[in-house]
Amino acid sequence: MSTDTTDLELRTSRQLPAPPDVVWDVYTDAEKQKVWFSILDEEPGIVRIETDLRVGGRQTAVWGPSEDQLFTEVQTFVEVDPPHRLVSDTVASTPDGQTMTTRITLTFTARDGGTFVEVHQTGFPSVEVRDFFVEMGWQGAFDRIEAYLARG
Repeated sequence: MSTDTTDLELRTSRQLPAPPDVVWDVYTDAEKQKVWFSILDEEPGIVRIETDLRVGGRQTAVWGPSEDQLFTEVQTFVEVDPPHRLVSDTVASTPDGQTMTTRITLTFTARDGGTFVEVHQTGFPSVEVRDFFVEMGWQGAFDRIEAYLARG
């Protein structure tokens, strides 16, 4: 029995303690991403990020514990509306060569003195992968961004 990947979507969100323009900048600026990507890691790893933040532009992120265990994510920006909305078509690959293509929509809304970030991601190859992204991927990213913002 196969699952239609168009039905496999996730929605998650987090309130972050900074205004939308700051959260947008922390999320989209390659130099800031290089810091928050590894801010909670006990062991230093590899993080390389290049961003061309415009419609049709790309962000390439490569990270992992060593050169032979790298994850890669290439986002092609479909919509860029700072500091409110960012939409990208994303191709991710694991060190063992597995790939998946998803569409990610993020909205940044001023709320209660901070920013409410909502994520809608579609196109997961399985329920298990989707659930991993809900429980670990996005929550881990939010935790890292919060730690970055707390550093001031």
